[in-house]
Amino acid sequence: MRDSSAGLPAPDDDRLLMTPGPTALPPSVRSAMGRPLVHPDVEPEFSRYYRGLLDDLREAYGTDDDVLVLGGEGILGLEAAMASVLSPGDEVLCLANGVYGAGFADFVEMHGGEPTVHETDWRTGFDPDAIEELVADGEFVAATMVHCETPTGLLNDLSEVLGVLQDAGVLTVVDAVSSLGGTRVPVDRIDVCLGASQKCFSSPPGLTTVSISDRAWEEVEATDQDTFYTSFGPWQGIELDPDEPVLLPYSHLVSNLYALEASLEMFLDEGRDSVFDRHEAAAERCRSRGRDLGLEPFPAQDRCSPTVTAFEVEPSATELVRRVADEEGVVLATGLGDLEDDVLRVGHMGYNADLEKVDRAMDALSTVLD
Repeated sequence: MRDSSAGLPAPDDDRLLMTPGPTALPPSVRSAMGRPLVHPDVEPEFSRYYRGLLDDLREAYGTDDDVLVLGGEGILGLEAAMASVLSPGDEVLCLANGVYGAGFADFVEMHGGEPTVHETDWRTGFDPDAIEELVADGEFVAATMVHCETPTGLLNDLSEVLGVLQDAGVLTVVDAVSSLGGTRVPVDRIDVCLGASQKCFSSPPGLTTVSISDRAWEEVEATDQDTFYTSFGPWQGIELDPDEPVLLPYSHLVSNLYALEASLEMFLDEGRDSVFDRHEAAAERCRSRGRDLGLEPFPAQDRCSPTVTAFEVEPSATELVRRVADEEGVVLATGLGDLEDDVLRVGHMGYNADLEKVDRAMDALSTVLD
């Protein structure tokens, strides 16, 4: 019989996964996935469980808006947002200072919209005045943006930008996949706020999380839904009767939900402020150690994310990542696209926002660079 696990880490492997998602899993999260399944369509226990999970998620988001958990990796949320609110010919403003911000335009086009890409320097944030001029001249149904551009470690300050768009009546869609749970996200000004299980919540890949404002639901209701799996529509108004099974749009990823519940419990037990302070401390340690090695972050100093650091490196980032993994047992990441060989990324999010883990990762990088 073929050994399907050949080359994969053993359960007791001591390698350190310090990528910007997926992260290493806490023991309680790994254990939670082993619970016996509850059948959502048959057993009312799931309805009670699921309602509690959504309450925890709403608290983690810090919102009174509806929250959803979709069965699919975080990129599902980006496409579903566009599929759910766009009609053919709708104009969408795509704010881009990185790979994922620019990539929103592809989803807009796939679902019949007309994107206007406002691309700015990948090392700095957006200018609210420039965006105010754009929305004054256009007829945008929605605007898309990314809170943390994971490939470059840039965190956008979106508060003023969201205010401009809100005042102009433009629906706001924000990819907060690699920031939600690791730093403050201005959810109160966001109509559709997208997250994922495998980043700062340190759960396995496989779940998309969403908060949806009343205004966003109105847009979903007014839009012909020509997809099913990538639509928010089927999730609206689901009743969670504690004494009845719940009919979800499809069979949910129950084991992944168990893992997310365990992750949210850890987050809420620690407390939001404490979690965010821990991420800031881990980020500062990483950058301080990087400066000692002669490495500087890719973004401007005031735009560095507390969840991931992207260092500019020479020689090749690809070769450095390979050697750090092979020789030191620490898994880091390169940049993406044109920056693949120029940027080395250290993830310090969720379970990995830990000073000892950061030190081990930077010790490994130091050894290889010597």
